[in-house]
This record gives sequence, structure tokens and C-alpha cells, in this order.
Amino acid sequence: MQFMADVGEKLDAHSYPATTTELIEAYGEMEFDTDDTESLGEVLGRLGEETYQDSEGARLAALSAVGEGAIGRKGYSDRDAPTVGENSEADLLSF
Repeated sequence: MQFMADVGEKLDAHSYPATTTELIEAYGEMEFDTDDTESLGEVLGRLGEETYQDSEGARLAALSAVGEGAIGRKGYSDRDAPTVGENSEADLLSF
């Protein structure tokens, strides 16, 4: 996701510790390129007021709070066990 590379550069250059409010004021207008366009300010705003000690913490917080438009196929996992009644042998696909 190019957005996270761009935001990562900005967050790396920011001075820490930094609060959610400070990061939103500095970079809140940056938008995620997802099905549902949302800004970094909206994403961080979901988490409430926090103090981040470094850019890694801020980046992980942003990634953890993105909306459904950023996750691809909702509920998809190629690691889930088959549910009751499914033929597990026929549905297996190996790469």
C-alpha cells in the first residue's frame, strides 16, 4: 500500500513522543487509497488519545484501525478449517 509507505516516511521524520492529536494535526489530511477513502485523521481518531513513543507504534496503530475498505476480502482466510458439512478434501487447493 503506497499510502503506508508515504505515511511511514512522515511518521519516521516526526519528533517523538507524540500524541494522537499532534499526529492528526500534522498528517490528518493524508488519505488511504482504499474502497472507502478515509484519512489518517479519521483512522487515528478511532483510537482515542494516545501518546506514541516512536513511529513504529504510530504506524501499527494506524494499520490496526483502518476500515473494512482496506482489508480486501472480508472474512477471507485460506487457513480456516472446513465447517461442518463441507467436503474438506474436495475444497483443498495447494500452491
